[in-house]
Amino acid sequence: MIVITTPTGRIGSRLLDLLLAGAPARGEELRVVVRDPASLSDAVRDRVDVVTGSHGDPEVVDRAFAGADAVFWVVPSGAPAPTLDDVYSGFTRPAAKAFAAHGVGHVVGVSALGRGTPVAGRAGHVTASLAMDDLIADTGVAYRALANPSFMDNLLRQVASIRDDGVYADTVAPDRKAPLAATRDIAAAAAGLLLDRSWTGVGEVPVLGPEDLSANDMARIMSEVLGRPVRYVRQSLDDVRAALVARGAGPAPTDGFVAMARAKDEGLDDGVRRTPGTASPTDFRTWCEEVLKPAVRTPSR
Repeated sequence: MIVITTPTGRIGSRLLDLLLAGAPARGEELRVVVRDPASLSDAVRDRVDVVTGSHGDPEVVDRAFAGADAVFWVVPSGAPAPTLDDVYSGFTRPAAKAFAAHGVGHVVGVSALGRGTPVAGRAGHVTASLAMDDLIADTGVAYRALANPSFMDNLLRQVASIRDDGVYADTVAPDRKAPLAATRDIAAAAAGLLLDRSWTGVGEVPVLGPEDLSANDMARIMSEVLGRPVRYVRQSLDDVRAALVARGAGPAPTDGFVAMARAKDEGLDDGVRRTPGTASPTDFRTWCEEVLKPAVRTPSR
């Protein structure tokens, strides 16, 4: 039995598709934890066991993890909480207790690069995510944290600006090269770990993509793929803070995002060397062709 949290999220939904294709041949049953079962297609609901509710709820995870051999763990984005510790470790503590209570053997979690770097302790959301990894590891389960850089898919939040104004924005220096990964590759890494549970102990599995790119590199590739100019605009951290506050973000997530953005520009994602084992296959040009370009071509509503 494999339990999938956030089965409608960008990573979780892709993972669920992969497991639906691969799990039956291995004799694996699938269970999902979801707030609204109607958000799953009829075809999916017919093939999985559904536990309704939040996976931050002790009663829900107690039901969800009964009989589970493995769990895919993601803290949902936007969870309201007074501190980042509450967002990550606080949300995870009921699950950590349930892992131990139900004898869950293996857990795969979505986390971040940065462990061991000089900025790891002052990287906002990443610092809190690494503490969550430690919390899970301390339960005694075999645990693999998927250590991710920034997601290519985050650009989908800027489709309107890219399409209408030829602009995409971030806070990093224009020429700073860093890894970035496609969420489909993160899902594939998770699927591999969940279906082949021959691994033991605790560790990280970096998902680095095939190359390091700068913001200017990304703008050039987007321009070539889309057939129109796209330029990079560097935002100040003060402007980012103001935008988050204007959208109603609370102090903790706002401060955490700003600290993470500053740390990324200071080398947060530079601590792991790319090897055949840490590289992932989807390059940015392919992602732009297959994901960004169709999104940009879709008319705005």
